Amino acid sequence: MAMGLNKGGGLTCEMNITPMIDVLLVLIIIFMMIQPQERGEPAEVPQQSKTTEPAPPDPKTIVLEISLGTDNKTVLRINSNEVSHDELEAKLQEIYKTRAEKIMFVKGDAKLDFEQVADVIDIARAAASGIRIGLITHDIANAD
Repeated sequence: MAMGLNKGGGLTCEMNITPMIDVLLVLIIIFMMIQPQERGEPAEVPQQSKTTEPAPPDPKTIVLEISLGTDNKTVLRINSNEVSHDELEAKLQEIYKTRAEKIMFVKGDAKLDFEQVADVIDIARAAASGIRIGLITHDIANAD
C-alpha cells in the first residue's frame, strides 16, 4: 500500500494496483499460450453441384400409384411399373421378402373412392407383415 499526502495535511491510504495489473497481464498471456490447438482432419466445404437434373429416387422407396383407367378400372403402378390387380400381392411379397425396412407410400387418384384405395392397402398389409404405409396427398405430391 502506498501512502500519500493530501492538501489537508493528513495521511491517506491508497492501494497500489500496478503490481496487480502486471500479474493479470501475465495470467492473460499464459492462458492465451495454453489454448488447445486444433488437430485432426481438415473439413472440406461441400461444393454446389454442377448438374441441374434432380437426384434419382431412393431405391428403398416404394410408391404404389392407384389411378382411374379406362372403363372405370383401377390401374396400379409400383414405382411407375404397371402391375395387374391379381399380381399385386405376389409382387409386393417379392419386393418385401428381403427388405429390412418395410415402408410403402400409396398415391391415389383424386377421382377414386377411398374404398378402392383401402382395398389396395389391405392387399399390401396381407403381402408383407409389419409394413408401414403412408398416404401421398395432392399437396405433398406437388410440393418441391
